[in-house]
Amino acid sequence: MEAFRLSVLLFLLLSSLSSACHPDDKKALTQINNTYHFPSWTNRYDCCSGDAWYGVDCDPVTHRVNGLRIFNDQDLVGQIPPAIGDLQYLDLLLLHKLPNLTGPIPPAIGKLQNLRTLMLTDNSLSGPIPDFLGTMQNLTLIELSFNKFSGSIPAVLANLTKITAIWLDRNQLTGSIPESFGRFQGSVPDLKLSHNMLSGKIPASLGNLDFSDIDFSRNLLEGDASMLFSANKSTQDIDISRNLFEFDFSNVTFPQTLTNLDISHNKIRGNIPSTMTGLQNLQFLNVSYNQLCGEIPQGGKLQDFDSSSYFHNHCLCGSPLNVTCKN
Repeated sequence: MEAFRLSVLLFLLLSSLSSACHPDDKKALTQINNTYHFPSWTNRYDCCSGDAWYGVDCDPVTHRVNGLRIFNDQDLVGQIPPAIGDLQYLDLLLLHKLPNLTGPIPPAIGKLQNLRTLMLTDNSLSGPIPDFLGTMQNLTLIELSFNKFSGSIPAVLANLTKITAIWLDRNQLTGSIPESFGRFQGSVPDLKLSHNMLSGKIPASLGNLDFSDIDFSRNLLEGDASMLFSANKSTQDIDISRNLFEFDFSNVTFPQTLTNLDISHNKIRGNIPSTMTGLQNLQFLNVSYNQLCGEIPQGGKLQDFDSSSYFHNHCLCGSPLNVTCKN
C-alpha cells in the first residue's frame, strides 16, 4: 500500500511539473502584467493550468505559451508591451477591441518568428506598418483593421511565403499598392485594403494572380482595374467601389465562382456584358454611379437585384430599371 501511495504521489508531482509554466514565459507574462494588470494573472494558479490565466493559451505537449488573446477591454490603457516579444513560442497574438491601446507596433514583435496569426484589430494603434513583418516567414494572417496606421504599405509583405490574408482596411494608409503585390512568393492572399487613402494606379501584375477576395473600396485609386477580372480565375469577391477607376466594362470576363461584385461610384464606362447572365453564384451586385450604357442583359441573376444596383449611370436601360430602352 505504501508503495502504491508513493507511486501516486510521484505521478501527481510529475504531472504538476509537466504542466508548469516555463520560467521564461512566466517572466514575460509578469512583465506584461506590469502594464496590463490582469487580476487572474497571479501565482495562485499556473499560467498553463486551463483557463485560469485570462487570454493565455499553452501547447498541450510542450506547455509553452503559444497564444495570447486579449479583447473587449476599455480599461486597458497604454502601448503594446515589448515583453510580448519574449514569448518566443507564440503562434497567435490577438489584441482586439481595445480602444485605449495606442502607439506603434513595437520592434519586439519581430522576435516572434513562430507567429502565424497576427490580429491587432479595432484598437487605436498608429504609426507605420513596420517592414519587419515581412521577415516573419511563418505568418499566414496579418489583420490590422480598424486602427490609425499611416504611411505606405510595406512592399516586403509580398515576401511572406505562407501568407493567406492581408487585411489592412480602415486605417489612414497612403501611397500606392506596392508593385511587389503582383509577385507574391507563395500562395495568393486575400487583400482587404478598403477605407484608406491609397492612390495611383494599381499594379498591372495583379492580373497575373488568382485572388479569392479583393477589397480596394473607398480609396483614391485610379485607372484600369479590368485586369482583376478573368474567366480563368476562381475569385469570389471583388469590391473596387468608391474610387476613381476608369475602364471599359464591355469586354470584361468573369469567373464562374464570382459571388459578390461592387464597382459602384467610379467612372466605369461601356455596357454590362451579356456573359454576366451566366454567373449562377452571384449573390450581390452593385454597378451604380458609373457611366454605363445600353440594355441590362436579361436572364440569370441580373433581375434578382433591385434598381439601386444599377441606377445613376449614363444611359443604362431595361429591367429592373424603370427606363425603357430606345431601339
